Amino acid sequence: MTSDPASAAPASVGTACCAPAGTATGTTGRSPHPAEAVPQGARSTRGQVRIPAGSFAMGDSHGDGYLGDGETPVHQVELSAYLIDAKAVTNAQFAAFVKATGYVTDAERDGLSAVFHLAVEAGPADVLGPVAGTPWWRAVRGADWRHPGGPRSSTTDLQNHPVVHVSWRDAQAYCRWAGKRLPTEAEWERAARGGLDRARYPWGDELHPKGRWRCNIWQGRFPEVNTLEDGHLTTAPVTAYQPNAFGLHNTVGNVWEWCQDTFRPTEYADRAAAGDPVLDPLAPEGDVAPGEEGGVPRVMRGGSYLCHDSYCNRYRVAARSSNTAESSAGNIGFRCANDAG
Repeated sequence: MTSDPASAAPASVGTACCAPAGTATGTTGRSPHPAEAVPQGARSTRGQVRIPAGSFAMGDSHGDGYLGDGETPVHQVELSAYLIDAKAVTNAQFAAFVKATGYVTDAERDGLSAVFHLAVEAGPADVLGPVAGTPWWRAVRGADWRHPGGPRSSTTDLQNHPVVHVSWRDAQAYCRWAGKRLPTEAEWERAARGGLDRARYPWGDELHPKGRWRCNIWQGRFPEVNTLEDGHLTTAPVTAYQPNAFGLHNTVGNVWEWCQDTFRPTEYADRAAAGDPVLDPLAPEGDVAPGEEGGVPRVMRGGSYLCHDSYCNRYRVAARSSNTAESSAGNIGFRCANDAG
């Protein structure tokens, strides 16, 4: 696949299966951000698995990606050993962070976030309408990590589900408190592959081996009919599916996961032009004015419960996407990493 149906969307809108960038979370450039006041926690490796040092072929080896996402050329990347969470951060874990620090997320500060139209749980007055360019998203007043569908929803029965409606800045704050960090994009892909170099998915090249669902993505006719063959309209528990060979759960589908890197469509081409295998890459920040970090696009990986081959096949381990650092939605979460030292 070489073109993206969402490519004609307005510049202010994120990729179609992601959150609408900057739309549901107000303005960028707010400073200071409460993340700056979050205390630095002692280094913690709890819940993490060790990924040994080594090299892998990073990028789309099958020609499945969208040209604008910059999934090619495939290039060799060498990584030092590191640690990464076996699962995405859960609602219960994020609640513990908020209780300990009093942290307020971007969505809570702005008073609204993006909710998929079939998942809205809010009164008519709180549904501010479809988001331009992605009409299956609704800007919902009162939608946040505690209320993923809107003010009439809660996480009471979702404690082991991934936290959502968290921005890149919120994820950074949690990592700081937990004594961890976000993974780089290269770290995320190597870990997600589970040692299967050049494979489409964490388990191989076939989406449904032996007729079984191995990830939480859309079934049916997007965006109106989900047949729920995997049992989930939105998020699934963070350990709902069999882990990959490295012990990581749900690295494709379920929720998009923030990475540390800024997003550059030419990043892979620039690396390949350098020739030799790249060691521990991290896309450069670029020129960012103080207080304007929110507008910088950040890498997201893994796809979500909304991905479907009819318009967005980003549930592959090579797939890339991005959103601005202050953006949030009901299908964006994260997992943490750490140096191995």
